[in-house]
Amino acid sequence: MNSDEINAVFDQMAAGYDKQWARTAPITKALYFLLESVFAGLPDDARILCVGVGTGNELIHLAKRFPGWRFTAVEPSSAMLAVCRRRCEEADIADRCDFHQGYLDSLAGETLHDGATCFLVSQFILDKDDRSALFRGIAARLKPGGVLASADLSAQRDSQQNYESLLRVWQRVTAPAQAGEEGLQRMKAAYAKDVAVLPAAEIVAILQAGGFEAPVPFFQAGLIRAWFSKRAAGDAT
Repeated sequence: MNSDEINAVFDQMAAGYDKQWARTAPITKALYFLLESVFAGLPDDARILCVGVGTGNELIHLAKRFPGWRFTAVEPSSAMLAVCRRRCEEADIADRCDFHQGYLDSLAGETLHDGATCFLVSQFILDKDDRSALFRGIAARLKPGGVLASADLSAQRDSQQNYESLLRVWQRVTAPAQAGEEGLQRMKAAYAKDVAVLPAAEIVAILQAGGFEAPVPFFQAGLIRAWFSKRAAGDAT
């Protein structure tokens, strides 16, 4: 899918997105719990860039944990960003947030951030160079030494049997009602066509090509893996 098609899909999903993925809440809560410690060394008045913020889950978690922080929420889907804004208003943190509907290249201003999140976003960019370009865009908006926490679907695919076995487990986690053979084949086809589920080593290489130091893995559950890494020294652009 191209970017317009992806945005249309997320626009349609926005209203029920959090309910649809409620089963995976134990996974994301564990990810956010560890994220607190990844970012714990940032300043009390840090500014955090949330790329592909969706409905705002990690932003809201961090805002409650670190009351002095401010956030830049970037999301191309207008419907998803509307849900994020509403949830931030309900949590009484909207005054600490700048909301941008679009992509990084259309984000105005020269503000540099202390940290950034990019969770389950880059996997939708199938071309590796374009995927690295996303991370270069993030690096360019971080202060020197700024920290990126990123997460994507990842799997070692050198054994077809092992990959299919892992997919079957993941299918039971995310969509148990579709956990038959037909559902497995649909998931496999969708991941092959629309999601770049890459081995961890390839994702690490993409991050480094995007202007970051050697990423450190800090979380794995099912197909989700997460890393943190600092903006590399020198010109991030």
